This record gives sequence, C-alpha cells and structure tokens, in this order.
Amino acid sequence: MNASLSPQQQELLTRSERQSQVARALTAVLPSHAVLWNTEDTTPYECDGLTAYRERPLAVALPETYAEVQAVLRTCHALDVPVVARGAGTGLSGGAMPHKLGVTLSLAKFNKILKVDPLSRTAVVQGGVRNLAISEAAAPFGLYYAPDPSSQIACTIGGNVAENSGGVHCLKYGLTVHNVQKVKGFTIEGEEVEFGSDALDAPGYDLLSVIIGSEGMLAITIEVTVKLVPMPQLARCIMASFDDLRKAGDAVAAVIAAGIIPAGLEMMDKPMTAAVEDFVHAGYDLSAAAILLCESDGTPEEVEEEIGRMSEVLRLHGASAIAVSQNEAERLRFWSGRKNAFPASGRISPDYMCMDSTIPRKRLADILLAIAGMEKKYQLRCANVFHAGDGNLHPLILFDANQADQLHRAEAFGAEILETSVAMGGTITGEHGVGVEKLNSMCVQFSVQENEQMFGVKRAFDTKGLLNPGKVIPTLNRCVEYGKKLVRGGQMSHPDLPRF
Repeated sequence: MNASLSPQQQELLTRSERQSQVARALTAVLPSHAVLWNTEDTTPYECDGLTAYRERPLAVALPETYAEVQAVLRTCHALDVPVVARGAGTGLSGGAMPHKLGVTLSLAKFNKILKVDPLSRTAVVQGGVRNLAISEAAAPFGLYYAPDPSSQIACTIGGNVAENSGGVHCLKYGLTVHNVQKVKGFTIEGEEVEFGSDALDAPGYDLLSVIIGSEGMLAITIEVTVKLVPMPQLARCIMASFDDLRKAGDAVAAVIAAGIIPAGLEMMDKPMTAAVEDFVHAGYDLSAAAILLCESDGTPEEVEEEIGRMSEVLRLHGASAIAVSQNEAERLRFWSGRKNAFPASGRISPDYMCMDSTIPRKRLADILLAIAGMEKKYQLRCANVFHAGDGNLHPLILFDANQADQLHRAEAFGAEILETSVAMGGTITGEHGVGVEKLNSMCVQFSVQENEQMFGVKRAFDTKGLLNPGKVIPTLNRCVEYGKKLVRGGQMSHPDLPRF
C-alpha cells in the first residue's frame, strides 16, 4: 500500500487489483466476450427494479452452459468472491443489486423451454425463461402456468423461484411454491443439487419449499419443473365501485367469508385508478374511493353462478356500481389498468418506491387510512394497489430521487407501512422479497434468535456466506442500531412491535 494515498484512493486501488484478479480468473473458464468488467459494461447491471439503490460489481459473468455456471461458481468460491445471481432484473427489493466486491452471475442466456408434457401437466424450463413464455408454449395443449406477476412479460422463472412470486390470480391458484415441482441448481461450491422430484412428493425434508423464496442465498437455479393447469373455458370479471374505503375492504372479507374463492380479487384506490385510467383508458370509475376487480373462471355454468353470488355480496356491502365483462376483450380491458399500475405510476412521478407487505383482509381499510395519515406526515403522495384477496399490499410511494430529502422521506414512509402491517398482524413482505430494501424491517418482524436461525439455514448451504451476502437476513448489530434509532426518533409507537 502507498501511504501517501487517501483512504478513498487506497480503496479504489484495492478494488482495481481485485477486479483484475477476478477478471483473469473468469476469462480462464469463460469465453472473453462472456466476462464484463469495464465501467460502461457493468453499469447496466447496477440495480434491479428498485433503482434507489445501486452498486457496480467487479465483473459480470454471462455463461451459456451448465458447465460454465459450475466453473464460475467454483472459481468464485476458490477466490472467496461473492456471487449475485440475476435473471431479468425486474425485482423490486434490490435482491439482484450487485456486491461491490463480487460477481454478478447473469442467467439470461438460459432461456430454453426443454419440455412440455401435457400428460403430466408439467413443463421443464431453464431458469432464464420468461414467465409468460411458459404459458405461450403450453397454450397449444390447452394449458398454462398460473402465477402471473405484473412483470410476467419480462420476469424469469428463476427470479420467480427466488422471490416466491405471486400475481393477480394467486388467490385461487397459489404462489410459485404451489406451482413448482422440482428445481435444479448449483451450490456456491459448484455442486449440482436437486430439490423436489418428478413425483408428487419427494423423500426427506421439504427443501423445495426452503429454496423457493430464498432470494438467491442458498443455491443458483438453472432448471425448473413447473406445474401447468387447464385453461378455463370461460373467465369473466366484475368491476365494482365503492364510495368508501372501509366498505371496499369489508366487501373483500365478505366475499371470502361467503365461501367464494375468486380467480382474482384486486383493489385500487382513487389515486391509482386516476393514474391508470389516464394511461390505458380501462373504463374505471374515477369518482370511486376504491374499485374492486373480482374474476371468476371455469365452465360457463360455474362462472355464471359465481358471478351472481359475488355481485350479490358486493351489493350488500355497499358497491355503488357494478359492471360485468361481457366478452374477453372487455375482461382484458378491465385488467389492463391493474396490470399497468406500475408504469402508470411512472408517468406521474419521477420515481416511486413499491412497497410489499401482507395484512389480514379485515384490516384493509385500516391500513389504507393509516397510509393516508402517513402521506401528510411525510409530505409524499402514495397510490395503492392490492392483491386484496390475500391481503398483499403494494403501496407506491411517489417521490423525486434527485432530491435527497425526498428519498429519505420515502424510505421512512415505506418502513412505517411495513411496521404498521406487522402491528396489524401481518408481515413485511408478500411476494417481492426482502433484498436490501427491508433489512431493517426484518428486525421488527423477527427476533434476534429467529434471524440467527435463518443464518443457520444459510450456513448449511453456503458456509462462506458468498451467495447474495448482506441481504435478506439482518445482522445482530444492524438490528440493535435500528432499534436504537427508532427509540431515539420516538417511532416505537406500536405496542405489538418488539422492543430492542
């Protein structure tokens, strides 16, 4: 080390030396075009869909074969270099944000659908296959893949496995964990591993459920066997307007209490309906405080009966207007607004932070009213969209990242939403994962002992802690410091939250 250099210069020199070492090691096992390390080449990988947090990796590896993935992992393990897997980069919690002294492992080239088996109703696909591409390949057999995140046109099945993604139809058909039969991958040491089986059950512990939702911390997913379901003969959608948020929330709970499990049950508040209506012209009622989209699918007879039952429940619980799609084009128009909620929000704000928490259905109105109070407290707008049927919230906090104070306020706003969700009996995430965004909130959701147990699971798979380090599970020191911060700021206001 040169003592005349400043600490910042020393750090840059250390990074440069490490980068050269890693780049040389990777080019020994990959073609030269498959290793990126120049600033202009690695900058496009500096963040995922959560653009508020950015970091450039030492290098980006772009393998094309399973053997190359294995070689990259073995190389990084030998050099003690962190590895962050990346699919399409559509995640919203910073889960694919690079490690500044690590390698980003892009799996984008693993985009082949290997097999569609209509008899077993399964498809075997590589981890980089787009979610929607699976349904497109299965369509000739009258089948499709049910989980449908809003980003399904771009997001990959490997990313869906990492985050346990859901979508608007997860209420009836389940999350990724309910629709995946087997996952193949590699550990950080390059050992080939397989979770689940081709049978309906696998011997031993249910490690498939451990891998799904593990956010790239335990293994690298390269191949997935997904379950397919028959396309319904008919689907129709109810669009119901409510002049009061509490009526809309109560109606959601009433539909489920009536023994009805809709194919989809979504809610949007007034700011969100205004944003999407201006964008896609879905025909939403702009005077409504909230609208519900309730879908039924199945045989024509089943759909007719269920639409009638749901309409009756919605009217009894205060719907001011009800429209039912009369054809497929109208059904898709109703859903177009919900599916475009995120891009619509991008049109009305320079930046937005999409939160993700889950609460009991009966508390939907309570959380919306609480968020309205937070808008005044933090002087920021918030548009809300919900997987209302399972209580999964997606508040979109609108801000301008060019103003540092607004980013700080947005982060505090989001943290309070998550902590309020926990206090109401919910969780800090539903389907977007923890990533870097919710590390502090993990200190609120779980005790120190519980977080340590999660570290224990990670160590069982990744002894050196090289896969996606610094995410998902907070350290003891982080939780202690965050607890002190909340106490100092007088923010420990919820009696149900743990004390530090």
